[in-house]
Amino acid sequence: MAAVQRTAQVDWTGSIARGAGVTSGGSGAIRDLPVTLASRFGEPAGKTSPEELIAAAHAGCFAMALGSVLAGYGTPPEFLRVMATVTLETSGDPTIVSSLLDVHALAAQADAASLERAAHEAERSCPVSRALQGNVEIRVHATLDQPSALQAAE
Repeated sequence: MAAVQRTAQVDWTGSIARGAGVTSGGSGAIRDLPVTLASRFGEPAGKTSPEELIAAAHAGCFAMALGSVLAGYGTPPEFLRVMATVTLETSGDPTIVSSLLDVHALAAQADAASLERAAHEAERSCPVSRALQGNVEIRVHATLDQPSALQAAE
């Protein structure tokens, strides 16, 4: 199988401290997302950051991996919600130090133990987790929900 490549571009104007940029993906699915240094280290104010984009990539990748693993166990999910929280340590050289994946799953045929097992297998099979592995602490907290709990959270 051939390698898959995806592209993204940032157009930046001005200095790092006072400038601003927009990022877009080659697919057209994300377009002209504003990004600034202030959105990275302060309040987002409707702008994104590299860390937020990594969180989105990690959450999406992990959801796909977990869905696949659960289906392989014969317990396909009806719904998954994955919240990724990427932490950027700002003392010294700014460094991404962790990604916490908080998972809520609705899978009628699964139990808490099989969800936990599937979550750890998904962590090992998710390409974004593997890219971060060794440099970023990855933690997964998985909760098996009842349909009413997910509806109440919306």
